[in-house]
Amino acid sequence: MTDILQNRTQAGQLLAVELNDHKNRSDVLVLALPRGGVPVGFEIAKKLNLPLDVCLVRKLGVPGRKELAMGAIGTGGVRIINQEIVTWLNITPESIERVAAEEQKELERRDRLYRENRPFPNLETQTIILVDDGIATGSTLRAAIATLKQHHPKEIIVAVPVASREICQGLKSEVDEVVCLLQPDPLHSISLWYEDFSQTEDQEVRHLLAIANDKFEQLFNGVV
Repeated sequence: MTDILQNRTQAGQLLAVELNDHKNRSDVLVLALPRGGVPVGFEIAKKLNLPLDVCLVRKLGVPGRKELAMGAIGTGGVRIINQEIVTWLNITPESIERVAAEEQKELERRDRLYRENRPFPNLETQTIILVDDGIATGSTLRAAIATLKQHHPKEIIVAVPVASREICQGLKSEVDEVVCLLQPDPLHSISLWYEDFSQTEDQEVRHLLAIANDKFEQLFNGVV
């Protein structure tokens, strides 16, 4: 295994190797966290011949330090608060509500932009491969897990390129399986473990989702 990842594309390809037992299964769906998780999830879906969709959650960044998560929100009213961060920085309930309201607007914007008129897939009896480009505090991913559990999937597999060993161990009690390529200790920052960690834009997310959806519509209609 490499000590550093080239980019999100390579990360997804390496994860696909680890997840190969799920290839071509009709009861498996890849759900990626926008934006950075989508290029990773796209490669997994492509290599394993699986459908791809998005799981929409938003990090609640600390006021003035947006890169640091004090929690996260997801669709269906899911909210996860990192009480340790909130207590450490003495963040008020009013600040949390203000940030949550702003991120709720962004959540709704992304839902319109990425999903357009497509209904959210039926997750019952499905195995979900939940993908992001890395895990820092775990707040965002835990909001995604809580969101998915509302839909009663058969099982949830978390697949990420990089996360701390502590985070991975903690997630094992919340999901059925955790697949992680790199588990550095200390993690410091996800970006340190990529040669290229440039920001994923909305246009790329929409493009990759369109390619994935076109492929499966063609397969369904017997075109390919």
